[in-house]
Amino acid sequence: MRPLAPSDALRRVRAHVPDRQSLFFLASLAAILLAAWAAGRVAARWAMEDLQRTAQAALALQVGALGAEMQKQTSLPLALAADPEIAAAAQGTSDAGLVARVNRRLAEVANATGSAVIYVIRPDGITVAASNAESPGSFLGRDYAFRPYFREAMRDGAGSQFALGTVSGRAGLYLSRRIGAAGGVVVVKIEFDAVEAGWRAAEDAVFVTDARGIVLVASDPAWRFTTLRQIGDAERRRIREALDFGDAPLGPVPLHPVPGSEELARAGRGAQPARVVLRLDAPIPGTGWRLHTLTPLGGTVERERVQAWIIAGLLTGLACLGLGALAGRGRRNRERLVRASAQRDALEARVRERTLELTDANRLLRLEIEERQRAEAERERLGRELAQAGRLAALGQFAASMAHEINQPLAAIRSYADNAAILVRRGRGEEAAENAVAIGRLTDRIGGLTRQLKGFARRASAKREPVALAGILRNSLELVEARAASAGLRLAVEPGAPDLAVLGDGPRLEQVVVNLLQNALDAVAGRPGARVGLRMREAEPGRIAVEVHDNGPGMPEAVRAQVFDAFFTTKSDGLGLGLAIARGIVEDCGGSLTALDDPAGGTIFRMDLAKAPAQGAAETGGPAAAPVEEAT
Repeated sequence: MRPLAPSDALRRVRAHVPDRQSLFFLASLAAILLAAWAAGRVAARWAMEDLQRTAQAALALQVGALGAEMQKQTSLPLALAADPEIAAAAQGTSDAGLVARVNRRLAEVANATGSAVIYVIRPDGITVAASNAESPGSFLGRDYAFRPYFREAMRDGAGSQFALGTVSGRAGLYLSRRIGAAGGVVVVKIEFDAVEAGWRAAEDAVFVTDARGIVLVASDPAWRFTTLRQIGDAERRRIREALDFGDAPLGPVPLHPVPGSEELARAGRGAQPARVVLRLDAPIPGTGWRLHTLTPLGGTVERERVQAWIIAGLLTGLACLGLGALAGRGRRNRERLVRASAQRDALEARVRERTLELTDANRLLRLEIEERQRAEAERERLGRELAQAGRLAALGQFAASMAHEINQPLAAIRSYADNAAILVRRGRGEEAAENAVAIGRLTDRIGGLTRQLKGFARRASAKREPVALAGILRNSLELVEARAASAGLRLAVEPGAPDLAVLGDGPRLEQVVVNLLQNALDAVAGRPGARVGLRMREAEPGRIAVEVHDNGPGMPEAVRAQVFDAFFTTKSDGLGLGLAIARGIVEDCGGSLTALDDPAGGTIFRMDLAKAPAQGAAETGGPAAAPVEEAT
């Protein structure tokens, strides 16, 4: 019987498994929608409760502030009624001086307390003294016997009324107090312009109603003298007779309840669309008034509901994805077990088949082993030949590099020799002797290079000894200053501290510095404003950095990545060995050589070396390491 193939086994397993992915998708979608709906309701309720707490706190503050202001003004008529001069003026005295003093005092009190006007009325209702006696709209001589606040004060001792002024036309609260047993009435009028201005600065709409539901003070002037409820005809006639609100129509407040909510309403704003507001009110202590606040919902509740939808949907979706992943992982595990069982059966069948082939395979294997043994012997022979060829190539490469490096001191020797001949002809023997000394140093250098070639032959290691950087710099500049002068170029040298010393091989480090300076001169050749510089500094504790920089065309990233490779060059006549040899020398001395982009333009070659201990450094090419100055 042929064993069951893995694909057939999987098809049989999947054929008996219901298509649960569609059901899971629908259930996940329903769960996401349900979670979003529930979260939206909860978030909206929380947002509304938070808004109610904030609005209640604001309402309490508004009630307290307005009540305090009215309480302060309520005590003023009582104090004025006890004044003897005011009582004498209320009796209708003919003393003009007394009346003038009372007028001035009333004006001072009004200014000090912020009252709109203070005036004194005789028992017959005629005003005999007022704080605005000197103004064009003075109350003096006017009859206010028809006012309810006058009649209440004469009857009960005190009275109050909110009404429009018959002279000023401005609304305010009139507080009255009887003077003595029947000696007239003193009246203080309070206007709420400052209070309304403060309310308008806030976002919430605020208004005050009396016991009849008439709006007396409001942050929106258009709402003033509107009503929260219908005013009967008899009440309207009484209001008209008392001239409480002039000819105001006493229309309804543009406030409409939202169905299903006692605290929400839609507030009209003239030509602008109505907005949904949270409506709260509270009584003002000591009065029959109530203060109402309308806090706009704006997008606060809706924004919280949408955020809750999004968060709940995302969290539920992630949970469903996690459950789906777990379910898929279980399904894949079951499929993997079925596949493994089928593969095991198939493997056993194949093992039985392959067992019959092992005899022939063993025979072929022995033949292959013999062939590989012959190939291994051939590989070892070719390896020895390649190693020999590699040594020859390395020796040729080093010889070529020596020729390249010897050219530099030879050129300098030629320059010094020519200069010495000219100086001798001119009778400048001391200067010619200095050139001869320099030629001797360069000859020693060529000797050092040949010693390096011998060291390569016997695999000698580079020396690491304290070397003064000032001497390296001076000897290097001797080799390149003639070329720089001929090109009309000034080398900007920053030698650093004169006692700087590094660990390395002095002549070989000179070779590196000369190579870097020569390359920099090549990079700026023919460029206007050419500049080549060299600086030395202590980059970090225990390390010295020597940098050669130029303002040449710079170096592309691709070139900088392989500039230190052997035989790579961008010069038409170059060998491509200078930088490769320079890096090898620096690394032999325990340092590093890198190429960087100069932010000011051009290229920087940076050589990092280990700082030598403070006790003495070997001088290269001279008895003393004098400070190095700029070379021209």
